[in-house]
Amino acid sequence: MRVLGVDPGLTRCGVGVVEGVAGRPLTMRGVGVVRTPVEADLGHRLVAIEQGIEEWLDEYQPEFMAVERVFSQHNVRTVMGTAQASAVAMLCAARRGIPVALHTPSEVKAAVTGSGRADKAQVGAMVTRLLRLGAPPKPADAADALALAICHIWRAPAQNRLQQAVALHASKGRTA
Repeated sequence: MRVLGVDPGLTRCGVGVVEGVAGRPLTMRGVGVVRTPVEADLGHRLVAIEQGIEEWLDEYQPEFMAVERVFSQHNVRTVMGTAQASAVAMLCAARRGIPVALHTPSEVKAAVTGSGRADKAQVGAMVTRLLRLGAPPKPADAADALALAICHIWRAPAQNRLQQAVALHASKGRTA
């Protein structure tokens, strides 16, 4: 399974591609950040994010996209920018028929470090270890994107089984 992880942001949108299956060593295929200038107007920044995501999709051909679920923060301006960048990434994936999974920050931290309250340094250290890298990816947005991809690879089999069970239960309810 090849997953493009996206840590959405207007100024720095972290992107990382991880390949593998749960229970086996994972491989990083690429990591980086799509950057936009703070002084540019919103529309141009969103177009730049779209172009950057499209380049990653062209180059790495992921089967899935894992995006950080936007959660309520105290700064509404920040959450709006994050939500807009997230929507652009999801749009790019949907346009290509790539399934998108949303994962909360605490879900990602718990999957990668064992604690939903881990800090950025702990996430970076575990991403480095799990992917057998020489150093943590910089900036933290890039490491977070890899963590999202790892989380999805590890959780997708269980999520798929759960979705299948729910669908089976729903179909039996209609025929009864």
